[in-house]
Amino acid sequence: MTALTREGVQRILGPVDNTLLAEIAATGANERELAEAHAWLVNDDALVNEFRPLPTGRIAELVDLLQRYSGAGGEEDMD
Repeated sequence: MTALTREGVQRILGPVDNTLLAEIAATGANERELAEAHAWLVNDDALVNEFRPLPTGRIAELVDLLQRYSGAGGEEDMD
């Protein structure tokens, strides 16, 4: 898969600032990985209830990164 573009990130997260965009790009993640990390951030209870394994590797890194940019309730405040 190819690296994420600004448009790909915005399709998943909505508007983001350049700092977050650069940090996401630095992970080397692709769009699928970012979408999965975002799903964990906004709906982790449902994914756990589906017995999905907890994120690891790049997806876990993205979850941590996105958590730093999100509000306490998981709602994005990334711009």
